[in-house]
Amino acid sequence: MSSTINTKFSRRSFLRTSSLASGGMLIGFNFFTACTDTVKMPVDIAKLNYNDFNAFIKISAEGMVTIFSPNPEIGQGVKTSMPMLIAEELDVPWENVNVVQGILDTQNYTRQVAGGSQSIRFGWDALRQTGATARQMLVNAAASKWGVDASECSAKQGVITNAAGETLGYGDVVNEAAVLESERAAARAAKIEALGEGEKLEEESIALKDPKDFTLIGTDVGNVDIDKIITGKPLFGLDYKAEGMVYASVLRPPSFGQVLESYDATEAKAIAGVIDVIKIGEKAKAYLAKGEIDWSAKLADTEKVVVIAENSWVAIKAKKAIKAQWSVSTPLESTKAHDKILVDLLDGKEFTNLRKDGDVKKAFKQADKVVERTYESPFLPHNTMEPMNFYANVTDSKIHLVGPVQTPASAASTVASMLGRDEKEIRLEMTRMGGGFGRRLYGDFVYEAAEISDKIRRPVKMFSTREDDMTTGVYRPAIKYRIAASIKDDEVTGYHLKEAAVNGNMYGLIPNFFPAGAIENYQVDVAKYDSNITTGAWRAPYTNFLSYAEQSFLDELAEVMEKDPVQMRLDLLEKVKGTTDDRIQYSAERLQDVLKLAVEKSGYRTPKDGVFQGVCAYYCHNTHVAEVADVVMEGNTPVVKRITVAVDCGIVVNPLGAMNQIEGGAIDGVGHAMFSDFVFEDGKPTSKNFDSYRLIRMNETPIVETHFVKNTLSPTGLGEPTLPPAGAAVAIAIKKATGNRVYKQPFVSNMASKPILG
Repeated sequence: MSSTINTKFSRRSFLRTSSLASGGMLIGFNFFTACTDTVKMPVDIAKLNYNDFNAFIKISAEGMVTIFSPNPEIGQGVKTSMPMLIAEELDVPWENVNVVQGILDTQNYTRQVAGGSQSIRFGWDALRQTGATARQMLVNAAASKWGVDASECSAKQGVITNAAGETLGYGDVVNEAAVLESERAAARAAKIEALGEGEKLEEESIALKDPKDFTLIGTDVGNVDIDKIITGKPLFGLDYKAEGMVYASVLRPPSFGQVLESYDATEAKAIAGVIDVIKIGEKAKAYLAKGEIDWSAKLADTEKVVVIAENSWVAIKAKKAIKAQWSVSTPLESTKAHDKILVDLLDGKEFTNLRKDGDVKKAFKQADKVVERTYESPFLPHNTMEPMNFYANVTDSKIHLVGPVQTPASAASTVASMLGRDEKEIRLEMTRMGGGFGRRLYGDFVYEAAEISDKIRRPVKMFSTREDDMTTGVYRPAIKYRIAASIKDDEVTGYHLKEAAVNGNMYGLIPNFFPAGAIENYQVDVAKYDSNITTGAWRAPYTNFLSYAEQSFLDELAEVMEKDPVQMRLDLLEKVKGTTDDRIQYSAERLQDVLKLAVEKSGYRTPKDGVFQGVCAYYCHNTHVAEVADVVMEGNTPVVKRITVAVDCGIVVNPLGAMNQIEGGAIDGVGHAMFSDFVFEDGKPTSKNFDSYRLIRMNETPIVETHFVKNTLSPTGLGEPTLPPAGAAVAIAIKKATGNRVYKQPFVSNMASKPILG
């Protein structure tokens, strides 16, 4: 298995180059597909503000390289790993590279999004192509300077060498490269103009490095922002300040289903430092009334009271002094009611079929045994380290937005529509984010900031407290899965998965992951209950819980059939090999490989006394992962001591960053599966802060041991794939430790309701 080494492309549409007045070269490029022909270099290079042109690489006359990173950075490391791909092919020392966060630029980029663990996967070819092209341009310039053929020259670590052993640094030829490239572009344009009908110009071929020749990719590179992070330098949205900026704290409905009737802000306005108390929501309601579809509709479609103050503390204090009256517009829902509703959905007949192979009903009728189990998960908040916030400055001529958002293009577009402005008037700058986990996919906090600034016509920072985030946010939906399987002659002959979810399955991911394709009669059906509680993507959407349900069920099937659970999975995967079903997204071979590696490295076959191990293998977000959980009993309490992770994510770009993602995902998966619960009563969350919402604690954090499957396949994502298998592996280990299976998350509180030993 190997990656593509050669690529052909149209340089005309891929990049633009220009000389810098201060010396050096600017290269316009596109991270994901190819730069459109409308990309224009700045007219006045001498006055170029690089914050305005994030779709470019700058190579200075000193040989230093500035790479503008376009994607939002939420801790997944793309601000480090994506520029690494350019630097590898450019063949420049990493210490000569400076990385700058780019702004939103919908003209030059196609996917300025942080979500789905897709940034490296989408950028792999184009980023390397960018670096390789820039390297070749410099080599061509050096060859021209020496009067030799470019094929006689090579570049390594910022130095170009010819056959005679002469050398030139990148900085020595960068000015010539800019001029030469401009001449080549003009000559190429003339050739294209002269082409006859049906004729095509031969595309240029740029050789990419063979993975065996990588010198930067595959090495540990520290986070480019780490020094600023650990020394408290301003990087995050909450850090951002601007001249004349005021602070806004928003009073939202205390329960989902309530609307504002009236409010008295007399006491709030009397507090020193309070500038004003206003009401917003009219713009958002009018926007949504047009029939616009927006993920954050339920959060935006309500009136709210806003305190405008000189600082954040005053704003928070004043908000508590507001006397607001709320009325009920839709039923106030509770978790107990949801439990019954979802059970009724599972028992009903109103399902949407997502996949149907063979005849499940027939397989069940002919079975020796049918096993059926139901698995339950609660709502969960995102609880990012940095609460929601955004800066907005709306004037007659422009809209300036700054802050942490995972979907900047969508946010800017909605703000423009909501305020009745041209999208070209919006400048959106992205800050580093203190966590996202899907919450910042939804731009309600951006819209609030924009509407506030539009109303007061002042630069404003809208900020949320932890209580705001936890009680008025977007949540992982409560879901119940009912899985049934038929067994005939000690083989699984049928498999039926039913999902009942609050607000439904947005992504349709569940029908084509393992064990799809491994069982002849296979069916997936979904049903939903439309709730006024806002739900959405939560780290590893849907698979975060589905993995636990399906993998726990497979383990129970193995127990019923008296089969080794590892071998049963390997045998099922064997049946998928050679499939022509293009709906199947996972690789049976790669899933088998990670399972075997996890079993080997964890000592699964020879566990230590008192250690109980659970194993599972799972595919999601294009990455194959297997995990083994080690659980011990401390009194009557199961404690997770270690998670062994085997990962096939293709080529590992930055092992240090990859390990951070893998370990964080596994620990997150363990913590939420074991401890986290979120309950609604009368439309109101019962937990408001970490004193009542249980997260995993430092002394409960397991050791995570990571092992990579080594290959030369193109890389896939790591921000999410290690979370889903963690809960499954722990649940299976708990069964071995206690003799009882858990069918409901969180494990600890649901085990406490009944004896787990004896």
